[in-house]
Amino acid sequence: MELDGRVAVVTGGTRGVGAGIARSFLEAGAEVVVCARRPPREPVAADGRTASFAALDLCDPEAVEEFFGSVERRYGRLDCLVNNAGGTPYRLLGEGEAERHARVVELNLLAPMAASLAAYPRLRESRGSVVMIGSVSGTRPSPGTAAYGAAKAGLENLARSMAVEWAPEVRVNSLVLGMVRTELAHLHYGDEAGIAAVGATVPLGRLADPSDVGAAAVFLASGRAGYVSGASLLVHGGGERPAFLDAATVNKEN
Repeated sequence: MELDGRVAVVTGGTRGVGAGIARSFLEAGAEVVVCARRPPREPVAADGRTASFAALDLCDPEAVEEFFGSVERRYGRLDCLVNNAGGTPYRLLGEGEAERHARVVELNLLAPMAASLAAYPRLRESRGSVVMIGSVSGTRPSPGTAAYGAAKAGLENLARSMAVEWAPEVRVNSLVLGMVRTELAHLHYGDEAGIAAVGATVPLGRLADPSDVGAAAVFLASGRAGYVSGASLLVHGGGERPAFLDAATVNKEN
């Protein structure tokens, strides 16, 4: 699973899940470039190695193209693009204008597509791969984050189409994430008691750590996944216990 000599770009890699992915790639031996609108509070580092940072607005196609050109000029190659940047505030559909919801779709679907297109010539030359960071929100109803869920559903489908169009030179896969504990987890799940209660609803009994996601991303970028393309790998701790099981008045466990 070693990635010595490989070069990886992780979008939104300055905090949370993205930083966890970047650290995992560093631990696997890769040179890592993280990009985001703002620099990290502390350098993203692991095993005595540090990711380089580039400021980038992923919704600016010209800036995206220039960024990937700069990566190629500096390192001479690109082996993996991890499309991690994204997110959304909690906003019910009826409480926001269409333009606000459209911006969520732009960040979570159109920006990864633009980044992938800019990276494609470099990845084709290295026979590299793209890893899309998806979400279970794209596979189930997502009240309060409907535009985000729709974008993530589109991202997973986009990855499958890319995997067909860009084969055999470039592999494209998705990680479909469940709930992850990051420095912003309290905004979604509340205080420590809330985080623990939410974690208890997951079959494995906890929220994911960013390193769990990073390990899966490294696998998909490595030679061990050399015959894996167009796949969606669920990283959700077993998913969610169906609500009807707890509501039913029969077949209860003692």
